[in-house]
Amino acid sequence: MIEKVLIANRGEIALRIHRACKEMGIATVAVHSEADADAMAVRLADESVCIGPAPSSQSYLKKSQIIAAAEITGADAIHPGYGFLSENAQFAEMVEAHDLIFIGPKPEHIRVMGDKIAAKQAMIDAGVPCVPGSDGGLDSVSSAKKVAKRIGYPVLVKAAAGGGGRGMKVARNEKELDTAVKTAKTEAKAAFGDDAVYLEKYLERPRHIEIQIIADEHGNVCHLWERDCSIQRRHQKVFEEAPSPALNQAQRDDIGMIVARAVEKLGYRGAGTMEFLYEDGHFYFIEMNTRIQVEHPVTEMITGIDLVREQIRVADGAKLSFTQEDVLLVGHAIECRINAEHPETFVPSPGTITDFHAPGGPDVRLDSAVYAGYRIPPHYDSLIGKLVVHGRTRNECVMRLRRALDEMVVGGVETTLPLHRRLVQEKDVIDGNYDIHWLERYLEQS
Repeated sequence: MIEKVLIANRGEIALRIHRACKEMGIATVAVHSEADADAMAVRLADESVCIGPAPSSQSYLKKSQIIAAAEITGADAIHPGYGFLSENAQFAEMVEAHDLIFIGPKPEHIRVMGDKIAAKQAMIDAGVPCVPGSDGGLDSVSSAKKVAKRIGYPVLVKAAAGGGGRGMKVARNEKELDTAVKTAKTEAKAAFGDDAVYLEKYLERPRHIEIQIIADEHGNVCHLWERDCSIQRRHQKVFEEAPSPALNQAQRDDIGMIVARAVEKLGYRGAGTMEFLYEDGHFYFIEMNTRIQVEHPVTEMITGIDLVREQIRVADGAKLSFTQEDVLLVGHAIECRINAEHPETFVPSPGTITDFHAPGGPDVRLDSAVYAGYRIPPHYDSLIGKLVVHGRTRNECVMRLRRALDEMVVGGVETTLPLHRRLVQEKDVIDGNYDIHWLERYLEQS
């Protein structure tokens, strides 16, 4: 049985993992950089270990230092959270090689799904619908042109090892494709150390729908319905909800079972998310994230299932604590990502939080690790917290979100709170009528 977990992350997700562990009677170890010495997870954990200077390349990405911290403190397992080393197959292998439990998927699944080309082929083999495109990586601009001619413009050039919108370029004709391939390869090499790219049909106004799954080592797989993450800026999610206002029950049942069967065929273990583009009634697989997602709380709110707790249980060899029939979809949930950024220019705003008040009331949740007096360092992402609300209906949820956003106070730094307060007043958002390009169009017009 797992008795002590080392949390190989920072910020709100580190605190989220700590909370799940404490409710399970599991001791925690928080590793931290010099810049995060006063972090809430560090203050609350049973033990803490400084693993290096502020830059993540010298701390949170140092595999050997994290494993050394686990051995020194006698931890049984390591939870990587999201980001950093959470989808690093080599790190997962190193953890297991040191007789520690990696709270996540098997290294081979992380490796396959981390390669977008291999992941797409695996999904095709498993019967999951995919976006039309190249069968593998593009070895030249001329091969890209052949694929584009076959599937039709516009097309999207994507980094095979990419994510977060980096190494991703749209081409609407042959002339633009030449530049798109070269630029995407250059960006991919700089961001991921791998310039492999592939090509897909570019969908004009799709929604971003993702299916949450979890599986154990005994062949049990459950999907936990979908999340709609279509309101995003530069491929970064801003506003997420579950269930999607674009789907009916038959559609979510169908795609959920398709994904669950594919995951079962893979022999997957742990939590994961299948991400799709959805347009004109059709789903198209784009990638699988082999970790807990930032937006996992909306799924927890509509199902009542603690995903982090379940991650720890299945990593420890236990069976899932529920069956597919137990996963009920109750009400509606919405999450707003509140960042320390200017609400119009989105320039990061690190600094000291002078005032902080968390909203409360029925079905209101704030996943945050900040407090009055906390200094947001400039070295990491700018997430202050995730405001999540639940309602019996979507309308009740939207009204509750408006109220909660008005209550929330963060002083001393710029935040995106004003943007979210505007969004929940917009007719398209109220009606659930948006796609992945909606926010960028909205910002251009405002």
